Amino acid sequence: MSSPQPPGRPVPARWRHALAGRTVVVTGAARGLGALLALRLSACGARVALVGLEEERLGTVAGRCPGPAHHWAADVTDGPALTAVARQVTERFGGVDAVVANAGIAVHGRLTDIEPDVFARVIEVNLLGSAHTARAFLPALLAARGHLLQITSVAALAPFPLLTAYGASKAGAEALALALRAETAHRGVTVGVAYMSWTDTDLVRAADEYAPLRAMRRSFPPPFDRIHPPEAVVDRLVAGLVRRSPYVYGQRWARGVRLVRPLVASVTAHAGPRLMRRMDPAFAASRDTVLRPLGGGGEAAWPG
Repeated sequence: MSSPQPPGRPVPARWRHALAGRTVVVTGAARGLGALLALRLSACGARVALVGLEEERLGTVAGRCPGPAHHWAADVTDGPALTAVARQVTERFGGVDAVVANAGIAVHGRLTDIEPDVFARVIEVNLLGSAHTARAFLPALLAARGHLLQITSVAALAPFPLLTAYGASKAGAEALALALRAETAHRGVTVGVAYMSWTDTDLVRAADEYAPLRAMRRSFPPPFDRIHPPEAVVDRLVAGLVRRSPYVYGQRWARGVRLVRPLVASVTAHAGPRLMRRMDPAFAASRDTVLRPLGGGGEAAWPG
């Protein structure tokens, strides 16, 4: 089984100073950005608690961490199981200083082409799973006056077609995090929201195999059409954790999307129908495609 290697990039001294000996929980840590983030945090001196569904992969990633790391197999949609994990992490490491709510899955396609149970599973993992994560770890974060970083997406800011389930779930996760920020600030807990565009993970690679979505991505003007390397994204997440930033941007230009989101919605409303008409041949060619959660993480999260 292949697994990500610890990034070999130098670690800034300020990151080591801020993270050394701190305990950071990362959900969805078996693969993709979650695994790379866990490895990078460990290289910075953090004690890392990896949470996810794929126990073998989690163990492999934990074993590659250069510092103290342990993994727990749990479904973020199972609130009681996450609460038990939070208690075990606290007992093992003596507390929790930060949580990265990263677990997420995606399905792409027209709303009418996605089966209702698949749509519901995306909402359940990405939105309700984020709520369960916050609820389970909040007592430990309150005790440590810690930080929660909610991973969302540019899709939360830009209502693009073919991203109905994913966009809705990420917009909901963003709203959840912003409301939680207001609820917990006076008690010393800070909450950040991270936005990313297309990043080179198995989820995005699987999405790019769906011809209509690939055509939509390629129709965007630069840099929206690019699939970005994950290493820079991971470093931006670490920097956001160190600074306890209220907003983190996987790509620099994503900041501008958040600032002009009403304009982006207007552009989508005008350009979307034309784009969908142009893609009719691609829809016809893929009409027999069964739309399921994408990539290995999506397969692990899909009970059907």
